[in-house]
Amino acid sequence: MNRTIVQVRRLRRQRHVRKRLFGTAERPRLAVFRSSKHIYAQVINDETATTLASASTMDSEIKGQHPYGGNKAAAETVGRIVAERAKKAGIDKICFDRRSYKYHGRVQALADAARKAGLQF
Repeated sequence: MNRTIVQVRRLRRQRHVRKRLFGTAERPRLAVFRSSKHIYAQVINDETATTLASASTMDSEIKGQHPYGGNKAAAETVGRIVAERAKKAGIDKICFDRRSYKYHGRVQALADAARKAGLQF
């Protein structure tokens, strides 16, 4: 399978980030997935392979506030809501998994909003 240079670089960044991160019960992993129209965030315990909290721009409460989910404002709302849900589940500290995305734009807005809402990275 032939891959473009962009795809190869993205996979290398993803492996570079993921080889150091592992979500535990004490410090689960906040994983971010970003598409062109939406952004998704999950708090994951990798020891038991369970999702502890999640939020996305597909949720009805966020979709009502932001009709388009591919911008920074929607990412900030997702970060705030996933942090609130994680705090409700008893999670204060997390490790941030930006996946293959650079820490910039919507990913950074989501992380900053989660920090503001009380999560510690």
